[in-house]
Amino acid sequence: MTSSDDSGGSALVATRRVGDESHVNAIIAVLGGIGVVVAMMQTLMVPLLPTLPSLLHTSSANASWAITATLLTASVANPVYGRLGDLYGKRRMVFVAGTALACGSVVCALSSSLVPLLVGRSMQGLGMAIIPLGISIMRDLLPAKRLIPAMALMSSSLGIGSALGLPIAAAVAQQTDWHVLFWGSAVAVVALMVLIWRVVPESPVRGTGRFDLPGAILLSGGLVALLLAVSKGSAWGWTSTTTLGLGMVAAALLVAWTWWETRAEAPLVDLRTTIRRPVLLTNIASVALGFAMYANSLINPQLLQLPKATGHGLGQSLLATGLWMAPVGLVMMAVSPIAGRLITARGPRTSLIAGSVVIAGGYCLALGLTGSPPGVLLVSCVISTGVALAYASMPTLIMQSVPASEGAAANGLNTLMRSIGTTGASAVIGVVLANMTIPFGSTQVPSLAGLHVGYLIGAGAALIAGLLALGIPGRAASTSAVALPEPRRTSPQATQPAATSTSSG
Repeated sequence: MTSSDDSGGSALVATRRVGDESHVNAIIAVLGGIGVVVAMMQTLMVPLLPTLPSLLHTSSANASWAITATLLTASVANPVYGRLGDLYGKRRMVFVAGTALACGSVVCALSSSLVPLLVGRSMQGLGMAIIPLGISIMRDLLPAKRLIPAMALMSSSLGIGSALGLPIAAAVAQQTDWHVLFWGSAVAVVALMVLIWRVVPESPVRGTGRFDLPGAILLSGGLVALLLAVSKGSAWGWTSTTTLGLGMVAAALLVAWTWWETRAEAPLVDLRTTIRRPVLLTNIASVALGFAMYANSLINPQLLQLPKATGHGLGQSLLATGLWMAPVGLVMMAVSPIAGRLITARGPRTSLIAGSVVIAGGYCLALGLTGSPPGVLLVSCVISTGVALAYASMPTLIMQSVPASEGAAANGLNTLMRSIGTTGASAVIGVVLANMTIPFGSTQVPSLAGLHVGYLIGAGAALIAGLLALGIPGRAASTSAVALPEPRRTSPQATQPAATSTSSG
């Protein structure tokens, strides 16, 4: 590698990229592995929720904060860590996020009451920033011919890890003490951090300017208020003072953040870049796709576990439900390289449209194929195939339209958009299934009509993403537009090659 005295853009790119094939494979494997482990944190607690109140000696409403806490800190971490990575080193911020994730796992493993568990889960949420940081590291280091498939795998790790987390957590929770989940998480993260230290070099690409602390505070406050209102609105009441108040606070803070970002000399997120049509439409489509992906994770496990006496439930145990859902993550893992080849051959927009259509088709199949566990598995695999195709396209769409010096922040924002979609799915599908019920003994359970409405909402979200993708400018597979990072701007000559390579077309 050359020194950091960057005077020639193209020469810098040629000497800074990893060329050894085995080293490239190792980077992809290690970053993909940490992405899967990080994403598993999203669903790790889901199988425990029914028993968590008794385990922690608290109420069901309080126990649900074990999911919400991770969501809130992840929403803040993604754009903030992304910008810090652009400024001070993406690999360095991966270690910071990984340390928070490992320490949070240990805190959870030692917890026997609600408050320390929430502290640990909040720390785990900070680790979610590893995925967008990893995508940006790949852009900066990998050769062009390997870049798009690698980014497709890293992006899909969000869905792969979420899908694998459910059966693993169910098996561990049913067979042994629930604390083992977090000890295992801590060990896995530490092992992968060691591998990253040994295998992954620091990215040479840096942004300029200072960290935008006022922008980070305004955005973090707005996001926390917004996601609290959305995730807890059904429990608090959508017209309650708390929910409406949080909504107004979120609106005020996000408007103030937008005003500040358009005037800041070095903004947290360059809004001039994010309003470019490819970036804007990709981010909006990401919200819809996050919704469509998570709706499947909410509906099908419930259907599998409902008693057969309801007439439509499949009567599976918690462990059996996890095993029926386990192949979903493996399907996404298998489809990711296919998505990479599709993106290379036909462009990322084609992959996004194809994925959206496949997801919608999977939900339509669900209307007639969910009368047996194999049918549920087939539906879930079809939907997951579409998710893999769609998720794989997003980093390329984003990276083709932003400078490399803003890549981690832009990917962090895109990951945040997906998280907002999953939160919206949790709220909307939760309301539907809570209100469309049938009596069963002394309780109410989701009706078949409610489940079908949930499927149709998921299909609608996927179709919205596909329609948005039609508005994204068509682009052939342009690996150079993704692969050639903009070097640190230390001389006028260094800026010229970057301007060519990051054109949004």
